[in-house]
Amino acid sequence: MCGIAGILKYNGQPPQEETLKQMTEAMNHRGPNHEGVWLDSRIGLGFRRLSVIDLRDGNQPMTNEDRTLWIVFNGEIYNYKTLRDQLRLKGHHFQTQSDTEVIVHLYEEYGKDCVHHLRGMFSFAIWDVKEQTLFAARDHFGIKPFYYYKDENNLLFASEIKSILAVQGVPRKLQYQSLFSYLTFQYVPQPDTMFEHIYKLGPAERVFVNAGGEMKIEKYWEPHFHPVKRSLADYAEEIQWKLKESVNLHLQSDVNRGCFLSSGIDSTAIAAMMKAEESTKTFSIGFEGVNNETIIANQTAAKLGTDHYFHILSTEDFFESIPKTVWHLDEPVADPSAIALYHLNQLAKDHVTVVLSGEGADELFGGYRIYREPDALRPITWMPNFIKDSLRKTLTIYPYHFYGKNYLLRGLTPLEERFFGNANIFNKSGKMNLLHESVHAQNSFLHPTDIVKPFYDKTVHLDPTTRMQFIDMNFWLPGDILSKADKLSMAHSLELRVPFLDKEVFETASKIPVSNRIGKNTTKLALRKAMEGIVPDAIVNRPKLGFPVPIRDWLKTPISDIMFEQIRYSGIEEIFNMNIIEEMFIQHRINKGDYSRRIWLIYIFSVWYTLFMKEDLKELKSAVL
Repeated sequence: MCGIAGILKYNGQPPQEETLKQMTEAMNHRGPNHEGVWLDSRIGLGFRRLSVIDLRDGNQPMTNEDRTLWIVFNGEIYNYKTLRDQLRLKGHHFQTQSDTEVIVHLYEEYGKDCVHHLRGMFSFAIWDVKEQTLFAARDHFGIKPFYYYKDENNLLFASEIKSILAVQGVPRKLQYQSLFSYLTFQYVPQPDTMFEHIYKLGPAERVFVNAGGEMKIEKYWEPHFHPVKRSLADYAEEIQWKLKESVNLHLQSDVNRGCFLSSGIDSTAIAAMMKAEESTKTFSIGFEGVNNETIIANQTAAKLGTDHYFHILSTEDFFESIPKTVWHLDEPVADPSAIALYHLNQLAKDHVTVVLSGEGADELFGGYRIYREPDALRPITWMPNFIKDSLRKTLTIYPYHFYGKNYLLRGLTPLEERFFGNANIFNKSGKMNLLHESVHAQNSFLHPTDIVKPFYDKTVHLDPTTRMQFIDMNFWLPGDILSKADKLSMAHSLELRVPFLDKEVFETASKIPVSNRIGKNTTKLALRKAMEGIVPDAIVNRPKLGFPVPIRDWLKTPISDIMFEQIRYSGIEEIFNMNIIEEMFIQHRINKGDYSRRIWLIYIFSVWYTLFMKEDLKELKSAVL
């Protein structure tokens, strides 16, 4: 687990070592154990290493025997020992015991199709000295990040945006389309970032760049669902076997390991399987009062027999760490759980260098309660489209609210227009009111329906719940869940691994019919069945709660005044209508509506705007950290 960076020059000027070191220094938290730089006539590769496997010989940039291929790699390849044995039989020779070297030889053997052989999380770039081309790729689910910036002189890439911004001449300009998307999604969907001209490679994408700067990006894999009718018991058995195998593979390391443990089934399943293999440290975090998840986590740890550590997060600690969290995220991600996750990773780093976590189970196995909505709306959705369209138009202009109106509106709205992923904060009219007219006048915005349409088009043959999962796997999972997981673990030089997001585990999940995913009163039906006898009974049947952060309650205290002042003096009054924002605060405090998610989204953007658009990044790093 590391940080990678690179500069490809195609204007005849060689890359400068000083510039490359500025890029790697900006993310030294990702790799405190070693720094490496390699320069050629037109390219420079930089690396920060967190030593996990082959502690002695695994430094990068790394090359092959004849020094014609050079690689920088961030991640872990869990089947690298098997691949190494296969490559040796084909005549390849290895100088190290690292998984990095395996990727180099895979590329020698298979070219761009090397990615199909990899089982793990990865983001890497390979420079081919003979062909003078750069090849880069990101893992199947988007666990590890890859950002890039391209202009008429060079291509810059890195594991974090702040590394690209460290290069003189890279502009820091707000991308207004990204802001428009953020106001709905609560993050910026790929390929965009919140910065103009800086982009992110999507999950399962690979890219070739030639010496002249011509770039070709292609998708090499997609998480397709193809349900196969089998018994629930059969699927439960297969899930159990595949997940155990994945957990065992994820335990490979030459450093201490641990596991996150919340009050839900996902992390508990990983912790239980890990404990069956070795002595296990577990970690949890919570808030005082009714939102204290650590009570159940402590009970679960006692039943599993893990060495458990927990922390109760105070309100003061939560808000004090917001600037640090936002700085590490690079982009605004308006998920309140991100702040708690920052502290959870900090707690784990005090004891281990690698931690396993339960991300991905909800997207693979149907864990979000919103996935039950298609069944709840069935009494309406059976109607012909022309009838639904007519009724929806009538209800939309009907000025009065009545019980069941929202239910009817959702049922009459096509899935493609109502579900953009797990977050849907502001609708179009809400954004039009919130943003100044001058912003609208200068920009032509894509609506969220335009962004998700290509993905919906690929799933017209599937049931609504499966289509929702496909959307979340392409948007919510990489944009929110995995972005937080990577950046906030790396903030503490901690490697976070996600055994659910394994190709083989997904292959099993992709075949489960919706009837074995969503039950009458439950979600993740097949996964829960698979965990019977492994996870304590109380956890097997416990409904999903997410991470309960009491933002709604805090906004009814003097904390809301502090948050509003941050927004007011951040400089975003040039973008947002402050009267609308102030009214949201007032309405929330007098219980005239729950505006907590909308306020939090604007507040996090204001913190990000202050840090990245108004501050000097070099001074900012020392001030924030």
